[in-house]
Amino acid sequence: MPSIGGVRSSPEKRRLRSNSDLMDDTVISTPSKPCSPLKTKSPRRCCDDSPNRRRTNVNETVAIDNIPKMRKSPKKKPIWNPTDSEQLSAVKEALHVSTAPSMPVCREVEQKRIVEFCRQCVEQDKAGSLYVCGCPGTGKSLSMENVNKSLAVWAKETGGELPQVLTINCTSLSTTSEIFNKILENSQPHKKVNNRSTPLRQIQQLYSQKQQSTGTKMMLVIADELDYLITKDRVVLHDLFMLTTLPFSKLILIGIANAIDLADRFLPKLQSLNCKPMVLSFRAYSMDQIIMILKQRLMALPYTVFQPQALELCARKVAASSGDMRKALGICRAAIERLETELRDDTCTSNLTSMVRVDHMAIALSRAYKSPIVDTIQSLPQHQQIVLCSAVKLFRKGKKDTTIGELNQFYIDVCKSSLIPPVGIMELSCMCRVLGDQGILKLGQSRDDKLKRVTLQIDEADIIFALQGIRFFAAVFSK
Repeated sequence: MPSIGGVRSSPEKRRLRSNSDLMDDTVISTPSKPCSPLKTKSPRRCCDDSPNRRRTNVNETVAIDNIPKMRKSPKKKPIWNPTDSEQLSAVKEALHVSTAPSMPVCREVEQKRIVEFCRQCVEQDKAGSLYVCGCPGTGKSLSMENVNKSLAVWAKETGGELPQVLTINCTSLSTTSEIFNKILENSQPHKKVNNRSTPLRQIQQLYSQKQQSTGTKMMLVIADELDYLITKDRVVLHDLFMLTTLPFSKLILIGIANAIDLADRFLPKLQSLNCKPMVLSFRAYSMDQIIMILKQRLMALPYTVFQPQALELCARKVAASSGDMRKALGICRAAIERLETELRDDTCTSNLTSMVRVDHMAIALSRAYKSPIVDTIQSLPQHQQIVLCSAVKLFRKGKKDTTIGELNQFYIDVCKSSLIPPVGIMELSCMCRVLGDQGILKLGQSRDDKLKRVTLQIDEADIIFALQGIRFFAAVFSK
């Protein structure tokens, strides 16, 4: 029985609280203390606890806590083996220009605008025209393929009528007027062609009379490489866009070209008639976008091919020069070929599973952008380099040529921005002649030097690559 004061408990009572023989002596010999809050024991102490206590609680808690951590850690891909022919062909195919990704990225906004334009035309049963422009390799043609798929999904979900799609690459036309033959054949596939009238005239009659156009289905014409019609025959280009202005026209026209200001330069008639097409510009890819696209193409491969620094170097150089995604893909393939050559020449077998490194990418970039003209540009006097820099900034606006007078204005602006005294118009004209003798510029004929036409004879990327290492020119190109 316990004492009245409750100072000590009997050994029997303590044994009921703990059935451990090992703890009996300790409990008996230890004086009682006031109750204190329970303390959490470590897993090691719990293993030596009493048999009646559930020992697995702490272990299970530790195991449960470790499960999410193991799931969060991403599974690292193994490094590829470039000597494996199957892996090598799979990587090259993934980086080939003709390999279309399952879902184009970085162009979602532009694709949404094109789809919305086509949907409005179909729902309102109204013709319309859209001009899609942008530098080469910015995803214009690839986006149109995804637009066609989106329109098919929209028509299936809403029960709307899907327009008849006709895709024409203008460079494949034997004559510029052949584009009207293709439109007429798709507008009336079961009707015999009237040889007495031109295809253009027959289309104009079809879209000018309500009775004839009543049974005609809406047609979406995608004219890619529209620049071909600009250089060959401007009249054909005018007539093509004018088809969308006819009273009962069923034509939805989307023209794709690289010239940014085509609507301003070659469609003055349409502008005067208030039927100038809508313009959608595709901007050059940035460094982050190029990296994202390259990673998307390589994501399906079960192994790692490139060092992250190598992809970043490629994206930075291409974005600084042109933003051409096709150029970036070609450079990546060239870097892989450089790794192949290195492994063939290397007798050591320790690097047989190495990735494409920064040095491989640097060599591929130098071969892509390094040309004899780069050395020539780098050896030019400063003011001649400023003239070329001014020409690049001027032609970035979509112009194919300019005058010495207009080039002089850009040249003066570049000099003033850097506090460099500009030369006079006569000295500038002489510098243009010197650059023309070296095959960098082409000068036209005119009695007045200011009115002489100036055209670049080399790639703008060569000028940017040659001068971007100089801080002065790098700042000018970034503006």
